[in-house]
Amino acid sequence: MGRVTISSKYQVVIPRDVRDKHLIKPGQEVQVFYYDGRIEIIPLQSMKKMRGIARDIDTAVLREGDRV
Repeated sequence: MGRVTISSKYQVVIPRDVRDKHLIKPGQEVQVFYYDGRIEIIPLQSMKKMRGIARDIDTAVLREGDRV
């Protein structure tokens, strides 16, 4: 992880090693938020990439304990 400087326009350049590790591309959207005293940048995944992510999840719900 590297050290970055904030420009006069409040822009930062994400270091190459971080971009490469997280496969961040130009124009990709990221989520920026303040959490527990720090700023976090989370790369967002496209909906196309998220397709099928829950394919193997078991949706059967056993509710015998609370049924009347």
